[in-house]
Parts: sequence; structure tokens; C-alpha cells
Amino acid sequence: MEQKIIFATGNENKMKEIRMILADLGMPILSMKEEGINVDVVEDGTTFEENALIKATEIAKLTENCIVLADDSGLEIDYLNKEPGIYSARYLGVDTSYDVKNSIILDRLAGVPDEKRTARFVCAVAAAFPDGTSEVVRGTIEGIIGHGIAGENGFGYDPIFYLPEYGCTTAELEPEKKNELSHRGNALRAMRAIMEKRA
Repeated sequence: MEQKIIFATGNENKMKEIRMILADLGMPILSMKEEGINVDVVEDGTTFEENALIKATEIAKLTENCIVLADDSGLEIDYLNKEPGIYSARYLGVDTSYDVKNSIILDRLAGVPDEKRTARFVCAVAAAFPDGTSEVVRGTIEGIIGHGIAGENGFGYDPIFYLPEYGCTTAELEPEKKNELSHRGNALRAMRAIMEKRA
């Protein structure tokens, strides 16, 4: 039976990124939906790492001979005491659109100078292996919160996350460039290296 990777997400945008970054592992990469798994895992950890591990290990209980990967990611804004942090997806309400979330964050930072607008995207990726062991890694990308919403290539908070050295938001980067730089790209490459060692 061929081993496959199940990524514990229903987010299609995320799956596109994941497939691009893990393409050369030579294993099929399926979302939970594609695998027919429909459960809501309660992520009650206090860190990105804890939440990613909770998700991966819970979903792994429902699979056989699969490597289950899960990530927990979010935006930390230093000026706002690292909000929204692990609550990034639920920030200002689960059903609140990111256009609204991004606008409110920009309003909260109105008049704050660039040097105090520092922020980072954080992504923890956990893997639960068929032998019951698990691993977790973290990737980050540093930037600042921009002064407006810009770009169509990203999702979530990408349109307000500005990279001074590139002169654009992460939503204005080409997808390949974004994967090369992003928090999720960094974490997935670190996890890929662990999986290649174990293979």
C-alpha cells in the first residue's frame, strides 16, 4: 500500500502552496476533504506548535499508514501585543471577512510609524507518522504592517503584510516567490528535510 500524505486543512489556497512546496517528495498529497475525513478538531493549545500537533495527531487516529501533516499559522503584530497570534483565523469573529479584518487592523495602527509596525507571519507544521511518533517545526517571515491593502495573489492577511526589502506586500509577490519566502514555505521545507531523512 502506497504511503500518502494527508494535510489537515480544507483550505484550497493552502493546498496549492503545500503541493508546490512538497511536490518532490514523490507521495500523493491529499486534503482531509479528498480523503473523506470530515471532523472538526478543537485546537485548544496556547502556541502554534501545540495546535498543529493536536490537529495532526487527532487526524492521524482516523487514518492508516498515512503521514498526517497539519499547520497552525498566524500573524503577530508587535504593536498590538502580538495579536492576532494563534487567534488569527478567529480574530474579530470567524465569519468576519479578511477585507474587514485587514481594514480594522489598519485603523488600529493609524498614525503608528513604520518602525513600530513590525510583524511576522508564523507557521508551525506538525507531522504525525504511522509509527506513532511526531515532529513539529516553525517557520517565520518578518515584515511590517503596510498602510493600505494591496495585492491579489495572497489570502488572509497577505494584502497588509509589507516586505520593505521587496517593496510590496506578500499578496503582490508571484506565487513561486511567495513560497520561497513565506513562513509556510520555510516550515514545510524544514519538515520535508525531516521526512526525507526518515524515508
